[in-house]
Parts: sequence; structure tokens; C-alpha cells
Amino acid sequence: MRKFLVVLDDSKECLNAIRFAALRASHTGGGVQILSVIPPEEFQHWVGVADLMREEARERIEAHYEVFAKWMRDKHGIQPELVIREGQPVDEILGQIADDPEIGVLVLGAGMERSGPGPLVTQLTKSSGSLPIPITIVPGGMSKERMETIA
Repeated sequence: MRKFLVVLDDSKECLNAIRFAALRASHTGGGVQILSVIPPEEFQHWVGVADLMREEARERIEAHYEVFAKWMRDKHGIQPELVIREGQPVDEILGQIADDPEIGVLVLGAGMERSGPGPLVTQLTKSSGSLPIPITIVPGGMSKERMETIA
């Protein structure tokens, strides 16, 4: 089964990327894999504190994921898969794509800020010519109605 890989983070544009991935998966019989990356700088403390912080980060991610998973199950009949990795976001996204041959499309949300579409979109589009899968970039300002028409 082809999976749509989407990144769960604290950005506003993440919501549109998740919506789009769920809609596309629903319309094409695919799956959704939600990746959340815990950056290593969050754990630059003593070992005991770092372990506690890591566990708290995982709990936050799982709670955030469950909101989206429930929506996908109830609205689209899709059971998304959660993957949590630790490291630099771009490296971990590329690592996940390499590790899971069922991933067919990377779905990213583009921010609407003056500074640009966001760090993930900026960094990953620079290397998009050498990626093994296509990237779909969903505009952060796209309405739900428009997205449903396109997907």
C-alpha cells in the first residue's frame, strides 16, 4: 500500500498537510504515516533529566497525534501510523523515506509568513531532484473546501 508521509510538528501549516494526506489516502486507497521528530537539542541536560524530557516529548506527540488519528478514523476510515524519531528533522524525514519503501509521497505544508514557506519546505525542495519520491506542498492558506475539490 502506498503511504503518504506527513510531518507532525507545531507549525500552523501542519494541519493542512495532514488534511491533504488524509484526503488523498482516502481517495486512492492509500495510508497515512505521521512522522514527528524530536530535535536532539531538547536533550542536552543530565541523563536523568534528558530521559524525563524525552518521555514528556513523546507523550505530547502521542496526544497530538491521537487527535488527528481519531479524525482520520472517524471521517475518512483511515488508521494512520505514528513514527517518532530523534534527530535533525530533515535527516530524519529522509531516513524514514529510506527505511519504509511503502512511502510514496511526502506531504508538506507551506507557511504563509514573509520569511518563506518554512524550514522543511525550503530545505527539502532544494534536494527534491534527488529524492526517491515526489513532494506535495500544500499551501497553508488553502481552504478545506478547495482542498477537498483538489484531493
